[in-house]
Amino acid sequence: MTDRIHNARLRMNNARLRKSARLTFGNAASRVYLALVAAAAVFVAVDTLFVAHDDASFAGVWLFFLAAPTVFVFLVGGSVAGADAGGPAWFLYLGLVVSVLVQACALGWFSQLLRGTGRGRSARPQGA
Repeated sequence: MTDRIHNARLRMNNARLRKSARLTFGNAASRVYLALVAAAAVFVAVDTLFVAHDDASFAGVWLFFLAAPTVFVFLVGGSVAGADAGGPAWFLYLGLVVSVLVQACALGWFSQLLRGTGRGRSARPQGA
């Protein structure tokens, strides 16, 4: 009996994980957004590693523009937790990655909402 309940819970968790992955990576809006973020990350990496600057480069700002507004929740959370000046680098990078994934999932959910294909609704118009 408990094995059946445990298996049912595992199936439900797997279904939720698949749905979240589909919303995050499985639609055009999320893919375009993730491609923009990847291109900006490559630009920042190349600018940081291979371009000499007399002064500080603001290339990393593009990643924050693409990750806004959710990245600011992590920055504020880090400062509330007592981190100085945004916290350690790993916390900043983790905040960027998580906020980009949250926004990609939100874009997937919003595009699904606009198409009307969620929760048992038909993707076809009513008269067809």
